[in-house]
Amino acid sequence: MRALLQRVNRAEVRVDGRAVAAIGPGLLVLLGVGQDDDEFVASGMAAKVAGLRIFADSEGLTNLSIGEVAGEALVVSQFTLYADARRGRRPSFVTAAGPVVGERLYEVFCEVLRSLKVPVRQGSFGAHMDVGLVNDGPFSVWLDSDELGIAPRAAGA
Repeated sequence: MRALLQRVNRAEVRVDGRAVAAIGPGLLVLLGVGQDDDEFVASGMAAKVAGLRIFADSEGLTNLSIGEVAGEALVVSQFTLYADARRGRRPSFVTAAGPVVGERLYEVFCEVLRSLKVPVRQGSFGAHMDVGLVNDGPFSVWLDSDELGIAPRAAGA
């Protein structure tokens, strides 16, 4: 699973010109699901996002998590985070999860964030979306479950 976190003052998702989700201060989470991901990975990534200390404290140091600043999360599915552009000029997306698995794990990720007391708004899975944001900083963080050691559970484990 891959996530691009952008600390925002506000963010919004529109589909067909209609606002479907908006947040104030918090995180825009662009979330990509890989073909080998499972519920364990989705839960681990959500916990990582909820616990990251990337918001400023009273002294301006990045010491606070999204929950500690009462921030919101806008989670937008983005399979293109799995683009492989090593060959040719057209990226391949073969390592991204298919839409059924992708949507299920996207929902798991959002539900785990909610269970960790983070208010979550969602984009429209699979839709062509217009995403608007006002970056705070800008401050962006790239997370990859493989690099974080969050691996799928082995069959039968």
